[in-house]
Amino acid sequence: MKYLTASCFAIAAASASYAQDLPQAGNDWYAAGQAELESQLAKADNTNRALNIILMISDGNGVGTNYASRLFAGQQKGGFGDEYVQPHEAFPNLALVKTYNVNAQTPDSAGTGTAMMAGIKTKAGIVGVNENVNRGDCATIEGNTVLSFNEIMDAMGKATGIVSTARITHATPASAYANSVDRNYEASVPEGCDTQTDIATQLIDAMESGMIDVAMGGGRRNFHGSDIQGEEGGAGRRAEGENLIARATDELGAHYAWNNETFAAAPLDGSVPVLGLFHGSHMQYEADRGDEPSLAEMTGAAIQLLQAKGGDNGFFLQVEAGRVDHANHGGNLARVVQDQKAMADAVALADELTDDANTLIIVTADHEHAIAFNGHCGRGSDILGLCMGIDGAGVAATDEPELADDGKPYTVVGYLNGPGSVLIEQTGGEYFGSRPVVTQEEATDIDYLQQAAIPKSSETHSGEDVAVYAKGPFAHLFDGTIEQNFVFHVMNYAATAE
Repeated sequence: MKYLTASCFAIAAASASYAQDLPQAGNDWYAAGQAELESQLAKADNTNRALNIILMISDGNGVGTNYASRLFAGQQKGGFGDEYVQPHEAFPNLALVKTYNVNAQTPDSAGTGTAMMAGIKTKAGIVGVNENVNRGDCATIEGNTVLSFNEIMDAMGKATGIVSTARITHATPASAYANSVDRNYEASVPEGCDTQTDIATQLIDAMESGMIDVAMGGGRRNFHGSDIQGEEGGAGRRAEGENLIARATDELGAHYAWNNETFAAAPLDGSVPVLGLFHGSHMQYEADRGDEPSLAEMTGAAIQLLQAKGGDNGFFLQVEAGRVDHANHGGNLARVVQDQKAMADAVALADELTDDANTLIIVTADHEHAIAFNGHCGRGSDILGLCMGIDGAGVAATDEPELADDGKPYTVVGYLNGPGSVLIEQTGGEYFGSRPVVTQEEATDIDYLQQAAIPKSSETHSGEDVAVYAKGPFAHLFDGTIEQNFVFHVMNYAATAE
């Protein structure tokens, strides 16, 4: 035993001093490992106070969804996919994040958004309030509201904003400015609820107070009455005669944008608030995007405006890729990965427009989905397509798909539940089914729904950990496995550190 221990020590010591003498030293993978070691050894903690903080939340992009998106982006560039590095994956610090709500093993975005934006865990379905609130009970809100990070940063003199491809009144963006006993109170509150206003009104109130300087996303219908047609058609969800957009433009002097032309005309010098509402409900998926800006374009414009407005005091920006989540709910991986690629582009632009020395950028997700990966797939199998065989004599996958025990091919990715279930409801409510044969052409179609086991009209979230990637001041505090509300505490410390 002593001999073995001494031998192991000698080998370990030799590996540090004479690494290139090992027989595998000429291997490309070995060289890459040595280069990564040198990079890690050169890392130094940044303990500057954070002038700017950007929190970028890809809704539903847990570790599994992120893996699918990595392969998609890499394969789009002509590689196998797994070797590709997404912009946030190059950030030097990361941790795993526990996402549960206090009353839910599998979380929802209202509770997770509040955790990151206020520093506390809370219940599912409530925004900007603590766990003492009963969902939907307006009488329980008094004394139980919390301050959001936007409010805290505004009090420090920083400019703040929110960007989302979901409705700007949806759960995650609402966590930046709203206090509500129910995330669904976007355009109205129930009769008799006189302790809070609806979420859309709270946004305009926040803009009027100067707390929110820029807000861009979807959700136009929640800002005007049912008697008013939006620019692209569609009646509003508010009471007749109500028009929060007119209030923003006429009373607050805000610039209102609803398409690419009006977005391009937005003043970004910080002289007026900017309200962008680019769709009646959620913005379009990236794969279908028409006359509306991309997430990267909105992010870039918001940063430019906040830099001008915040000046020497800096800014805080929350960015959400909201439709990654929605495509997962639909069991439609092709749109999931395209929206996550749009998020990665926004991350790259945010990094480019800011300085690592004074800007903390955090990229994370609020939760994961019930996504599942089949095997054993050869390297380079199209992430949207069929699982191809492993070539024992080479590297790239074979041209022959792997077959399940039913003799049929299967896709690389599926879901544990969702609208693509192989079980079909029969008369009487029973479910039966025989898995259909799927071709590569069918599986890679933009509208293909991944096969799922349990039938659900909308695929569900799941409760496993997500990752957080960070760079900039105090990013090194993200380490190990953390509670989701710790994200707030790092941001708050970085902004106030002496």
